[in-house]
Amino acid sequence: MLRVDPRQRRRLEEIIRNLGDRIEEARVNGWLGEVQGLQTSLEAARNKLSSLDRLARNRMRNRTSVGLGMPIIPGEER
Repeated sequence: MLRVDPRQRRRLEEIIRNLGDRIEEARVNGWLGEVQGLQTSLEAARNKLSSLDRLARNRMRNRTSVGLGMPIIPGEER
């Protein structure tokens, strides 16, 4: 699966809303095959949004610095 550019979050949210509207329209018109296909697309879009959120959380968590200390080189005095 391709990663979504974080700057495209609003567009992805808009796609999810649009898919929900299209699913409702398909249900009203009795297009059951269309409903199933749209639901698959909706689930994939939601998964991408979740992965985008997870990526953002991981980036925030990884911003803390870690002290690694000074390296010890064999044969040198401390």
